[in-house]
Amino acid sequence: MDGRAELGAFLRSRRARIKPEDAGLARYGERRRVPGLRREELAQLAGVSVDYYVRFEQGRGETVSDTVIGSVATALALTGTERTHLFNLARAISPGPAVAPQRQRLRPGQQALLDSMTTTPAYVVGRRTDIIGFNALYAELLGSLATVPPAHRNTAWLVFLDDDVRGRYVNWESKARNVVAYLRMDAGRHPGDPALAALAEELTNRSEDFRRLWADHEVADRTHGGYSMRHPTAGDLTLNYESFQASDDPDLSLIAYSAEPGSPSHAALNALAEHAPLRY
Repeated sequence: MDGRAELGAFLRSRRARIKPEDAGLARYGERRRVPGLRREELAQLAGVSVDYYVRFEQGRGETVSDTVIGSVATALALTGTERTHLFNLARAISPGPAVAPQRQRLRPGQQALLDSMTTTPAYVVGRRTDIIGFNALYAELLGSLATVPPAHRNTAWLVFLDDDVRGRYVNWESKARNVVAYLRMDAGRHPGDPALAALAEELTNRSEDFRRLWADHEVADRTHGGYSMRHPTAGDLTLNYESFQASDDPDLSLIAYSAEPGSPSHAALNALAEHAPLRY
């Protein structure tokens, strides 16, 4: 991916969502050709010259200090995750060769842990939303995971290009937005990852929904949340998930799902676990 283009697109997308009056700037009733803040207005709010900010947005600011980047982030009212993403993008354009990250693998002990979680759908996700490992109940919940080729065991690929998986999410749009936001975050952390660039290109070429969401430049980290899933025999299940980051690899996380004890979803999940194989 072009780091300079990514930085510029992210900054423009964040300028576009801020109204001048919300930032304490007068509009004087003039017509504006673009939504949100102009470059000169953002430069004023960040306390830098217009030329300095323009160079930064165009990716020509290799020597921009952390203080300036922080001032721009504050002026744009970025969230903590967005601020981290901005710093990642800014650092990625610094001189130096891009380094592709090493392949991630699951240790036997990690797979054994997954297999022991017989009543809890769980999987390990890595960079690019790659599914590094999973247990039988998660495969049963997702549907296509056990039979899909290993090269396509990737959450983004499945959510956008596998009709069976797409149909498993009651609110597919919410899941899709989250997945794209995770990919954007990864792109900032690893701008030299050719596999991520290839995945984004394939999804852009094959999915109109992905193109639409990718253009929003939203970013997010996995923490916790919930989805409503639809299983062909168990019916609809309301599930919560928690994310646990690996201590030796910050790009590797265990995601485990659960249902509210005593709820219909909990009963359905237990019934599903009884009929799921011990492992795939």
